Parts: sequence; C-alpha cells; structure tokens
Amino acid sequence: MKLNDLRDNEGATKSRIRVGRGIGSGKGKTGGRGVKGQKARTGVAVKGFEGGQMPLHRRLPKRGFHNIFALHYAEVNVDRIQTAIDAGKLDAKAVVNAEALVKAGVIRRVLDGVKLLGSGELKAKVAFEVAGATKGALAAVEKAGGSVKVLTVAAKAEA
Repeated sequence: MKLNDLRDNEGATKSRIRVGRGIGSGKGKTGGRGVKGQKARTGVAVKGFEGGQMPLHRRLPKRGFHNIFALHYAEVNVDRIQTAIDAGKLDAKAVVNAEALVKAGVIRRVLDGVKLLGSGELKAKVAFEVAGATKGALAAVEKAGGSVKVLTVAAKAEA
C-alpha cells in the first residue's frame, strides 16, 4: 500500500450539481428556480410570505409588552448562602454583598443587583447588603440573628 493508492470507498463522495450549465445538465436555463420574478433573483428570501394568504405572524393577536426599564436581579436563596458558608467559600463574619457572592461562586454575575429569597434555612449570623429581599428572607435572616441592609438601585436608563 502506498499513499498515492489511498482512495475513498466507492459512492462515498458525490460531485456537486453545477446549476445553470446548459439544458443537458437537467439544471440549466432557470437553474431550478422556476421563471422570472423576485424569487428567481439571487439573494432574495421572502420571509413569512405565504402566497398572499395573511401570514401567521400577522394572524396572531399582539399580547403584552416589554418594559425596557425593568431591573433584573441575581436571585439567591438563603439555603444557597448557608451551603457556601458551610463549604468555607463565604465568611459569615464579613458583610455579604454582591461582590462577595460572585467571588464565592454563589452567583455568576451581579446584573442590576442581588435579591435575597427566603427558601431554605439560614443557621449562621450574617450581615447582608443587597438590592432587595423578600419577607421570608428577612424573617430567615433575623431568626438567625443577622441583618439585611437594602441598597437603593438607580434605574438602568434615564428617560
């Protein structure tokens, strides 16, 4: 066996169809595009066009709206914080804020701030500085003897 004897198996490769290369090729003249008009031209794709029938995206009703000024918080449950404290990633004696949570790997990114949620149980006495906290989270932190300072977050965009 020599390198110049290496070949693909029979039928493993297929030669491409050369469109628009004469009537004998079977794909000549109009090149499989039909005749004339917008869609016969190159670079045209009529998105959503259904042959004159009202397109689906126009038949369906419009619903709701998207608030461009809405704030998005990184949400953290108190049991997740307790797990991080038990693992030694968070220091319960230091103030737990957004930067500390990112450094400990509890949250990936801060977004518009951190919101504390009340699922689970907190055993350690922790001082929090967060953008928001639910009633359940406040109750869980105070039950453990900790405190929560809610920071004010400025709006993302000023209108």
